[in-house]
Amino acid sequence: MYKIMIIEDDLVMAEAIAKEMNAWGNEAVYVKNFQNVLSFFAAQAPHLVLMDITLPFYNGYHWCSEIRKVSNVPVIFISSAADNMNIIMAMNMGGDDFIAKPFDLNVLTAKVQAVLRRTYDLSGKVPMLEHRGAILNLYDTTLTYEGEKQSMLGAREQIALTEDDQTTIEDVALELAWNDETWVTDQPSLEAVLVDYMEQVDAFVAENGPHTNVTL
Repeated sequence: MYKIMIIEDDLVMAEAIAKEMNAWGNEAVYVKNFQNVLSFFAAQAPHLVLMDITLPFYNGYHWCSEIRKVSNVPVIFISSAADNMNIIMAMNMGGDDFIAKPFDLNVLTAKVQAVLRRTYDLSGKVPMLEHRGAILNLYDTTLTYEGEKQSMLGAREQIALTEDDQTTIEDVALELAWNDETWVTDQPSLEAVLVDYMEQVDAFVAENGPHTNVTL
């Protein structure tokens, strides 16, 4: 099951899209507070975003660029502003496709399914975790906190990932956990490992200030 996040200020349309996505076995959520779209995105960790351009407070271009700072999740723009300039702008801001309103829900569903197939493998893993304001991208192992991004892994772990094509971030994280004397559980889950590291970051930031470089 994939999670689809809908950023559309027309509630009737948002609910209709959500109903269609759910009918095809996905889980659809839609934004209600348009001042905190990025926080909602991080909390929901969707596999795909459907984004209108004209929104309250900030437009879809702004939110797409904010999402791109923390994630490469596919973004499909849905808008009646379908002139060439807006389509080009949507692509340049990080969009993966553009569907002009009005559209047929069957066409929208087909495009969503196609993008999901191209983007994700059979595991359907969500490439992000959010914990206490810190956003961790599991694909590129970067941590974003207060707009600043850096790698979560040290040189040794990055070499492990690049030297062996079969090595995954899960392998590295679990190896770190096993070699960490502070761990007393039998075999921590990947999420537990990552949350622990994110708590270390939060504690460090709280002690040293938000603009201090963090090294794990």
